Amino acid sequence: MPKVIISGGGTGGHIYPAIAIANALKEINPAIEVLFVGAEGKMEMEKVPKAGYEIIGLPIAGINRSNLLANISFPKKLLTSLSEARGIIKDFKPDVAVGVGGYASGPVLLAASMMGIPYLIQEQNSYAGVTNKFLSKSADKICVAYPNMEQFFKREKIKMTGNPVRKDILEVSSKRQKAIEHFGLFSGRKTVLVIGGSQGAKTINEAIDAGLTNLVGAGYQVVWQTGKLYVDRAKKAAEVFDGQVFVSDFIYEMDLAYSIADVVVSRAGALSVSELCLTAKPSILVPLPTAAEDHQTMNAMSLVNNNAAILVKDVSAREELVKATIALLQNAEKQAILSKNIFQLAKPEAAREIAEEVLKLVK
Repeated sequence: MPKVIISGGGTGGHIYPAIAIANALKEINPAIEVLFVGAEGKMEMEKVPKAGYEIIGLPIAGINRSNLLANISFPKKLLTSLSEARGIIKDFKPDVAVGVGGYASGPVLLAASMMGIPYLIQEQNSYAGVTNKFLSKSADKICVAYPNMEQFFKREKIKMTGNPVRKDILEVSSKRQKAIEHFGLFSGRKTVLVIGGSQGAKTINEAIDAGLTNLVGAGYQVVWQTGKLYVDRAKKAAEVFDGQVFVSDFIYEMDLAYSIADVVVSRAGALSVSELCLTAKPSILVPLPTAAEDHQTMNAMSLVNNNAAILVKDVSAREELVKATIALLQNAEKQAILSKNIFQLAKPEAAREIAEEVLKLVK
């Protein structure tokens, strides 16, 4: 009975692909044992058990790039996490390890390497981060979602799979009526879905807030995921638009959210981009400018260069985002072009392909 350890997390963009890989492994062989390792206090400690898997937390944290003094405890946390990761591997005895990015991936894959456990990296972005570039040296396989990744990794280790997504995202077209009832919206109106990632997005939230009157006044309705920090303010702003704006800090039913969306406004995290490709949604992307190595802009440009999405820079979102959204909603021809082109970049079998690569590493 194979045993697989999956490490990483920090945001929904890392957690949901990890869970999708675990589910695909279980579909191939229900007897497979899967153990997750995450970072204490991060989203994965809640979301992974909800998906039915066991998870152990490490005291690891990321490097604070804006306040270097805040990193004084980082070496101690890294060494403690590495020691604990070795203990977890010793107890669980995995046949293979998988890293999906996020704080916990580093110590777990480092420990796996030191203990002779083969491992696979799932690189979600079009620009590889520092940790994955370092870990790739001892990796047995690297599954990627974008072309031209040879600039970061050895060509012979790379397998182009795409990013794994939640299975319910693959079947959204038939759920529109259910979505209308779930979100309490009107059936005949075009709908904008606003998602700033699992933690929300300050600039997007402020831009939508400022332009809500224009959006609703133009005859559109809104499903708005705000993140925890903005939800109260957004709910107050939505009160005056009786039943035309749905606000939530986090949407679990993303299949329904996509099914109702005519246009999507989103950050350009790897998971969001992969989901937009699979659901073929005309999209306006606002990349997070502070993302490591500016990878969200690279992700967005991979679509923009294929005429598969529209980009609005974060710095100009407050002035331009709602105008661009209304313009796209009013242009059916542009919507059709974006939808057709973005769907051509979809990789619906990503989770299963990655799971198969994982199992090839089981000795």
